[in-house]
Amino acid sequence: MNRKWSTRCISLLSLLLSAFLTGAIATTALAQSGSLAQAYRIISGKQFVDLTHSFSPLTPVWRGFGQAAFTAAADPETGRPYTIERGGFRAFFYSMVGQYGTHIDPPAHFDPNGKTLDEIPLKQMILPMVVFDMTPTLRKEPNHAITVDDISAWEKRHGRVPAGAFAALRTDMYKDWDANPERFKRTPFPAWSFEAIRFLYEQRGIVANGHESMDTDTTDDLKSERWLLRHGHWQIEVMANLDKVPPAGALIVVTWPKPRHGLGFPARAFAILP
Repeated sequence: MNRKWSTRCISLLSLLLSAFLTGAIATTALAQSGSLAQAYRIISGKQFVDLTHSFSPLTPVWRGFGQAAFTAAADPETGRPYTIERGGFRAFFYSMVGQYGTHIDPPAHFDPNGKTLDEIPLKQMILPMVVFDMTPTLRKEPNHAITVDDISAWEKRHGRVPAGAFAALRTDMYKDWDANPERFKRTPFPAWSFEAIRFLYEQRGIVANGHESMDTDTTDDLKSERWLLRHGHWQIEVMANLDKVPPAGALIVVTWPKPRHGLGFPARAFAILP
């Protein structure tokens, strides 16, 4: 009788243990799945800021590339453009250089052995963001190149630049994009110094950088751009609305198409504010 009771107890304990473990696994799975749902609820309640310019055939571009062309896509057999009235749809054929409008420069833009657009890791497309506001300095020195001292002063106010961050340079040049395109194309212009770029990548461990101008450097030798791209980093040029992003605490999301062996392309970037 005792042996039967002992056997029943063991069986019952086994069932209870199995149920407990099953419940624990289910609870863990639910918590894990719920973590993304919770993250989405937090993010969806935040303010989003578009950091991207719209572009057109009239968009400012480096004189060595020339303007884009947007034309109606046509049937290759007949040459007749597609229209909503005739075919029920319409499409554009875009002819432009990859470095057009707000765009990404991958390492391969300057490095024959560097990563192309399709090789940049997905996890680098969402990063913590810091913004260096140079506009007060630009009132006295319109073509100032941000220095290591400027970054140190920023860190005294906002804390150390976090490793893995995207570093953006605010100059408010973007306001001329539509209002005064010729002025936007001016040279020289405010940008990065080589020492600042190297400091941020080597001493602070940033992942990428961005700016409002069409180039990284204030000088014609492209020293900063050449160095960062040839060291495996990437950048976003011609950014907008950096004046609407706080110095620290935001996230940046950057996306772009995935052409095989791509050397540059218009990008869509936006910030999620804290």
